[in-house]
Amino acid sequence: MTTALSLTPLFRQSVGFDRFNDLFQTLLSGEEQATGNPYPPYNIEKRGEDTYGITMALAGFSEKDLTITVQNDRLMVAGRIEEKREEGVEYLHRGIATRAFERTFRLADHLKVVGAELKDGLLRIQLKREVPEEAKPRMIPINGVTAQTIEGKAKK
Repeated sequence: MTTALSLTPLFRQSVGFDRFNDLFQTLLSGEEQATGNPYPPYNIEKRGEDTYGITMALAGFSEKDLTITVQNDRLMVAGRIEEKREEGVEYLHRGIATRAFERTFRLADHLKVVGAELKDGLLRIQLKREVPEEAKPRMIPINGVTAQTIEGKAKK
């Protein structure tokens, strides 16, 4: 007997929402929990109508220790610091975490990474939603009847 929850009935009335199904399946399978370690801590911010940001606390990391990669709908931030042994230094307590990490964020449709900055131990990644003109909503005429745009203006 299988105890897996099937979301197939929810998607019978939808077209093109395969990504949502994949997201739900990932969440239900526990993959997200397996990789959901809290390091490094981060914030996800909405800064305006179409602008967002991700801020990550990365004390001890420099630009050369970090890689930011965008592929399809995924943003991946990875960090690795080369272990340096300083002569004559013995750590009595080492509380600043400098372990390697890899954090992946899933981006919504039409969300683009427009920049990144590392300052004062905080990595700030700027995101902007850029919806192409052909993806914006429009009214479809039926049998030659005058079409209405979403704003309510008549098209001839």
